Amino acid sequence: MLKSTRRSAPRAAIATTLTFLALISGVHAGMAETFAYIGNADSNDISVFKMAESGEMSPVQTAAFTGVDKPGSSTPLAITPDHRVLIAGVRSQPFLAVSFAIDPKTGQLSHIGNGPLADSMANIASDRSGKFLFSASYGGNKVALNPLLANGVAGEPKQVIPTGLNAHAFLPSPDNRFVFATNLGSDQVLAFAFDATAGTLTPSDPPAIKLPEKSGPRHFVFHPNGKFVYLIHELNGDVAAFNYDAKSGAWTEIQRTTALPEGFSGKPWAADIHITPDGRFLYASERTTNTLTAYKVDAVSGKLTTVGSVPTEKQPRGFHIDPSGRYLAAVGELSDSMTVYAIDQTSGALAKLKSYATGKKPNWVEFLSLP
Repeated sequence: MLKSTRRSAPRAAIATTLTFLALISGVHAGMAETFAYIGNADSNDISVFKMAESGEMSPVQTAAFTGVDKPGSSTPLAITPDHRVLIAGVRSQPFLAVSFAIDPKTGQLSHIGNGPLADSMANIASDRSGKFLFSASYGGNKVALNPLLANGVAGEPKQVIPTGLNAHAFLPSPDNRFVFATNLGSDQVLAFAFDATAGTLTPSDPPAIKLPEKSGPRHFVFHPNGKFVYLIHELNGDVAAFNYDAKSGAWTEIQRTTALPEGFSGKPWAADIHITPDGRFLYASERTTNTLTAYKVDAVSGKLTTVGSVPTEKQPRGFHIDPSGRYLAAVGELSDSMTVYAIDQTSGALAKLKSYATGKKPNWVEFLSLP
């Protein structure tokens, strides 16, 4: 018996050690910190929150815009692919791209510098290399491309391109070979070939994707697999699904559904659209009804099945999904607050967790996880 016990002791010690190492590994694996950045137009600042595993938010900073005196109509945000810099677009004169360094440990922002924008830009986005900034001007009917300097500050615009009415979003394809611009007032999406080495945009052939009259294409998002695109239309509340050809950049519509809750009979005013990182669920916001609508995405066909709508913040111009795909945060321009929802991992349905005060007129949400 004694002999047997002596043999088992080392095994027990090894098992204990392995369990300990597994626990340590698990702790380290879960040590990524998640932060939410809220652009507030009327208070000229960014609210920074730290998000716990439970979805609980804790305010950690209010970052003011250096060199900006007047509020703008909205505050679009963009985070560079290396997660080192957050850029805010200021829509009052002088039109600026304000760059902040992101502290890799605390998520807090520190001002780096300001660069010029070609106009009041409703949307800004980095290209996939982090070397260029795309922007779209709703009032100026144009899109622009700025180089991003090594420190993350925007240089002078390299290209400024006239568009149809009301350019609203200007985003690159997943492989960075194409860039697409919605024209809300002209019911089209412009397509450009993008040379990421030279930093130049050239109209594609054909140069535009035509959409239904008076539909008002606004924001769009690519499926994580790069095979589908989803586009929300402001003026009729439609959500359209497209097959995406990565080789040619062509969009082919496969489905059209709605972001409007059942029984709605007023004037639509749809706003934002986002997809979970795993591509299983899609969400859209609508400002007349102050609702968020959830959809389940078919992984093979890309088509949508409506899950349902939930009430949210007043005038939900912006929302986003955290990198884990478990939470959604929506802000209300007229409620000056943010509500966090848990995403049901089976159905995609949203369950309200808690609301938090933000700055004035919040309209943009970005999430970031830092190791």
